[in-house]
Amino acid sequence: MNDIVSGIMAVAAREPGRTAIVDGRSREITYGELARRVSAVRDAMGGPPEDRGRPEAGAGPEDGTRVKDRTLPGAGMRPGDGVLFAVRPGVDAVTLALGAVAAGGTLVLADPGLAPDVLAARMAATRPAWVVSESLLHTLSGPLKGLARRRGLLLPDLANPLPGHPVRHLYTGPWLPGVPRGALRLSRILRSSGGPTGPTGRGSGQAAGREAGPEAGPAAYETNPDQPAAVIFTSGTTARPRGVVHTRGSLAAGLEMFRSAFPLGPGDVVHTDQLMLGLPALLAGATWSLPGGGDLAAELAARRATHTFAVPVHLDRLLRETPRLPATLRYLLLGAAPAPPGVLRRAIEAGPEVLSVYAMTEALPIAIASAREKLAQAGGDLLGVPLPGVGVRIAEDGELFVSGPHLARRYLGEEPLREIATGDLVRLEGDRLVLIGRKKDMILRDGVNIYPGLYESGVAALPGVAEAAIVGLPDPETGDEEVVLAVVPADGYDEGLLRRTLPGIVDAAALPDRIEPLDAFPRSGRADKLDRAALRDLVARRG
Repeated sequence: MNDIVSGIMAVAAREPGRTAIVDGRSREITYGELARRVSAVRDAMGGPPEDRGRPEAGAGPEDGTRVKDRTLPGAGMRPGDGVLFAVRPGVDAVTLALGAVAAGGTLVLADPGLAPDVLAARMAATRPAWVVSESLLHTLSGPLKGLARRRGLLLPDLANPLPGHPVRHLYTGPWLPGVPRGALRLSRILRSSGGPTGPTGRGSGQAAGREAGPEAGPAAYETNPDQPAAVIFTSGTTARPRGVVHTRGSLAAGLEMFRSAFPLGPGDVVHTDQLMLGLPALLAGATWSLPGGGDLAAELAARRATHTFAVPVHLDRLLRETPRLPATLRYLLLGAAPAPPGVLRRAIEAGPEVLSVYAMTEALPIAIASAREKLAQAGGDLLGVPLPGVGVRIAEDGELFVSGPHLARRYLGEEPLREIATGDLVRLEGDRLVLIGRKKDMILRDGVNIYPGLYESGVAALPGVAEAAIVGLPDPETGDEEVVLAVVPADGYDEGLLRRTLPGIVDAAALPDRIEPLDAFPRSGRADKLDRAALRDLVARRG
């Protein structure tokens, strides 16, 4: 399988009546119906505007979803055209994303909250030809922009994301003020293709699926696997945004690696809003269950979920309230940030097999280790055996480099990638990768390089310690660094006992100069990762 879309269409051709997605309101859609919708979106975006017909009778300008969009002359989607994508997780988001990629588009995810100059640089770098959005977001980025900003929501001008560069529009939801004139409307596209427009019950979904016809087959979706499919921004300045360009082939290879790492097939229910776990579910013929925003444990039980994904800090909160997870749950995947030993132990006690995924945006995934293996690791953080197909190279300074078919093709505007520097320092124990620390987090004291990741998991596993992190505070006069161990105490915390225990866990040259107990660690990003820069500032003020 060398392409995401054709792989999912192949499942739809084999089992059109099987449930593909359950949305946040527990409404189901079959594989056959999903295939029909993806076909409709592909055809609407991929054909020349002249072929899309004229407005339906009685449709006003704001509702003329088949009006030729005169902001762009000529043809419809061209291979590689950027598609600024702003649709929240749901059936419509999956339909539109797959349909846009099937039409030849490259998804560029809109990221609410970006500073205007950073956003402008990203739009200039990707030059989107299409905007696919919810109608509500058009209103919040247009007529109600002032209100949205006062509420802390910063959105690009979806109607005109790059001034002077014309775009086409496709939206989901009802028409609302701010929706551009002549924009295509998803519900009308689906209605004109001869089927239901929203998630359907099992009976109607199966019927629609069986009538999906030849277009649901994979042959019509086969394409060049090197075609760009998504640009994912990881970091960068206004002068040089860092966009990771994944192709249909690289994403498909990564998804196949996920499928090979743990059992997944028809009858399984994967409860997640993460594309990199939801798409493997569809490729395997399983059911992708989308969260509804309620209590996670209750949703897992109601959907009879067999697989789910969590970031450690969110899982910690869940397990403190619900120590046992539903018996149907066989696999719990952790990712995005290292999991403290206490969280791993509680996750194991909760019931399912717990797997920790090591990955990066440029290479999804790299390795997977079980929670039991990680807890048994002495020194460093076990990442696991590289997955089949993943190439690894360890540089002289210990930095890990990764290659393989799942590797992103390039950074936006740069030469093709052959391998990627992870920024992680590792060692090999047999065929297993063990994380020593982040290269940028290395601390220098008395001429000795100290790698926090080598010791933090061991300290966090001690009684009375919930979390532990080691940071360095530079001395402006000597250039040396003070080593500070920050901890979040748990029941039974005893600083004197901790000091006496540390020499058995931490090398003498890396022992902390001081210990700082904190109520909580500062975190950032969607995954609530530890913010080491903020932590350094915090302990510096307390020093």
